[in-house]
Amino acid sequence: MQTRLWPYILLGVVTGGVAAILRVLEEPFWIIFASVLVLIVLFALLQEAMRDPVEEGDVEAIEPTKPMPTGFGRAMLEQMPLPLLVISRRGRVVYGNRAVKEILPTLKAGDHFASLLRVPVFVDAVNAAVTEGKNSKVSFTTALPHERYYEASIGLMPAGSDFGDKVQAIVQIEDRTQDRRVEKMRSDFVANASHELRTPLASILGYIETLQGHAKDDPAAREEFLKIMDKQATRMQRLVDDLMSLSRIELNEHIKPSDPCALNELVLEAASALLPLQKKYDVILETALTGDPVVAADRDQLNQVMVNLIDNAMKYGGSGTTVKVFTAPADLRYANMVGVTVADQGSGIGPEHLHRLTERFYRVNAKQSRNKGGTGLGLAIVKHIVNRHGGELQIVSTLGEGSQFTVWLPESV
Repeated sequence: MQTRLWPYILLGVVTGGVAAILRVLEEPFWIIFASVLVLIVLFALLQEAMRDPVEEGDVEAIEPTKPMPTGFGRAMLEQMPLPLLVISRRGRVVYGNRAVKEILPTLKAGDHFASLLRVPVFVDAVNAAVTEGKNSKVSFTTALPHERYYEASIGLMPAGSDFGDKVQAIVQIEDRTQDRRVEKMRSDFVANASHELRTPLASILGYIETLQGHAKDDPAAREEFLKIMDKQATRMQRLVDDLMSLSRIELNEHIKPSDPCALNELVLEAASALLPLQKKYDVILETALTGDPVVAADRDQLNQVMVNLIDNAMKYGGSGTTVKVFTAPADLRYANMVGVTVADQGSGIGPEHLHRLTERFYRVNAKQSRNKGGTGLGLAIVKHIVNRHGGELQIVSTLGEGSQFTVWLPESV
């Protein structure tokens, strides 16, 4: 706390002047001494009456770089990962730990709590604690600089704490932004999955109803409807299989695979399994792999990655084109990694779509994707598997020229 010098200078001038006047008037020494003493007492009383509520014991050091008062409790508060504020009865911040500086970087000693987060529900809750002694828990959103979701627990400071009797409330703030985003992703996922399943199911039910009606005695219509129902049922089966696959991958995503795997051998196996599709999609599949890199991998999952990428390239590459699978040139951005690229000569993908391609159910062209049997989960599965292997998925695309998907994996030493 910064000391104000001007009141003490003024006191010295006034008392010195009074003493000089009394001396000139030849008053006894004890009268001069008593007069000066009275002036000092009056000055002290005036200072107390005019004292700013922010000063003199109402505010403790808040900057983490300043030495904190001794005490095991204080030391623990400094190390807490959750932002914490201690507020006085006057509503001033008495203490803030290191974590609170991350969300309130401009916080200064003695700030009034209402100026920190100008959110009515937060201000009301702290007011209730300070003035009425009410504990509460509130949630609120801040819009600047980015939208964040917070949850604050406001309670009373126990009597006899290290902070002294002037402290009234303690506020603990949790950043729940990531939790809210995850919850939104889950709800979106359920909604999208329900929609994707509902469409083919409604189609099947419609054709069943038709077959039970006027088409039951029409062999040609019955044959046509059964083919469509089989196609829709197959689509549902693929979707359920992909959902189950994605669920299993997410369950083990935190467990890094450790089995050595010859990468080029695995890629060639995946490509060979898809060679029969060349005629169906009217494309040529070429491979050009160099070296003999070994990676730590879950062989089945990595095979699924390559099958998904090569199959996508063959589907969307376009009739009469070539799909190339080759060893990616070394890239300083992916040090100590080996890359395999799957390149097509299709229509390409706009830059506004690239960052969303690995989202669940995201499609650049939904109708085209469904017509080709896509579930909207293929690249999401690829991304999760690559993450589990500690790798990176690089996507480069140019409209009118085609796309390249490169899987970078840490190379085993």
